[in-house]
Amino acid sequence: MIPMAEVGECSASQFSSQIWAKLVPLRLQESDIEICSDEIVVSSPITPSSQVKHDWCKITRNADMLTAMMQNKSSNDILVDDAVVHSEDVVKIKSGTVIVLGPDSEEYLSYIFKLMPGQETCKKQLKICIDVEHAKCSICLNIWHDVITIAPCLHNFCNGCFSEWLKRSQKKHSSVLCPQCRAVVQFAGRNPFLRNIEEEILQADPSLKRSNEEIALIDSYATIRSNLVIRTERGNQRKRGRAFVSDEYDSEESDDEGPQCPQCGSAIGGFQCNPQTIHLQCQNCGGMMPSRADTHVPQHCSGCDRTFCGSYWHVQRVTRSEIYPVCNPETFRPISEHTITRIPSSAHEMNRHEQDITERCIRQSGRTLQDVVAEWIRKLNNREIDRTRMPLNHAERITAATHVCSTCYEKLVSFLLYWYRISLPNYRLPPDASQREDCWYGHACRTQHHNEDHARKRNHVCRPTRGNM
Repeated sequence: MIPMAEVGECSASQFSSQIWAKLVPLRLQESDIEICSDEIVVSSPITPSSQVKHDWCKITRNADMLTAMMQNKSSNDILVDDAVVHSEDVVKIKSGTVIVLGPDSEEYLSYIFKLMPGQETCKKQLKICIDVEHAKCSICLNIWHDVITIAPCLHNFCNGCFSEWLKRSQKKHSSVLCPQCRAVVQFAGRNPFLRNIEEEILQADPSLKRSNEEIALIDSYATIRSNLVIRTERGNQRKRGRAFVSDEYDSEESDDEGPQCPQCGSAIGGFQCNPQTIHLQCQNCGGMMPSRADTHVPQHCSGCDRTFCGSYWHVQRVTRSEIYPVCNPETFRPISEHTITRIPSSAHEMNRHEQDITERCIRQSGRTLQDVVAEWIRKLNNREIDRTRMPLNHAERITAATHVCSTCYEKLVSFLLYWYRISLPNYRLPPDASQREDCWYGHACRTQHHNEDHARKRNHVCRPTRGNM
């Protein structure tokens, strides 16, 4: 008798030629059951004397790669490490778990669940040791908070601490010096990588956390939201503030080459840059504009915190020229002023079958995509939508008047289309879509990205009901 393992069609199926686990029988005359997929239904005889194979469990690999979930698919109770698992119940198993295919170990076959060598360590997270003293801001002497990095010296500080230092330096000096080494600062920007380390340190040692009052105070000082280009007394910024500059420019040619933005050369709209003005570099066109707190015109996208110049220069009535790159204002404007004619490729977790169903639903309703999006933006504005999964920064503060870039607008549309679809009753769906069963893993299902048949057969515009989400 040779037990067999068959891959079942379900949300987490991902077949691989690599064996990641085995069910090893306690009876020597039985054969191992090899597991090569993320989810399988195991079939074998239930007792040594039986000649008929039965589906008796479903094993689903967990994301940590160290454990799995076992569901009892037989009509009998199953013993898992001497605990009774009733029919259809689910239990977590790990390497070394003993599984008996019935309510006792005398009559029924028994297996040990074992991970294959190397599987227990291949997905373990790399741990990096760091001296806490090296993660402290040299201004406040506490663990970084919203850490920023300055260049070229690459020292790190709290956003609020360095923002205050920057403000004082602008008033007193022609150059901004690093508080730690006194090098001339040419650049300052937030550092997401070090921010993760900052959070790990505080989780490991909560005693290092500041009080809520201290955090609120330092956040009130923070003004650096994106990358800042800081002009020095030599005025060595180029006319074109590109993220990447070709090799034809050497360091001598770049010095004193001229104004770095239109308002450096002359007063426009009642404002002209001075030698201490800090400049922002546009993430879209690479052009430069002054960082201004005295204007109501947004310069940062509220969805991603990146800098965009289109709205600012549009108000100043400055257009693109051969000297100054300037964005089209359509790339960065209030949510209510954006328009859309096609469903974004990111909608419904990039599942093109769900996108097609949504498009047909909108078409059958006699409305346009823009009509539907506008309706759900109103619902968002009225706070009728749960914003937990909104893929934008500052989600709680987003309104129809919020300025966002085109990329963040498409992310918002994708989020709203999920709510549009999930609110539709079944009878409003096309016939071929209304009969589908919900995927256990819902919108979080990974299989929909690599298994066309599964992506088409199961509904993925739904909430997860199974797995570690």
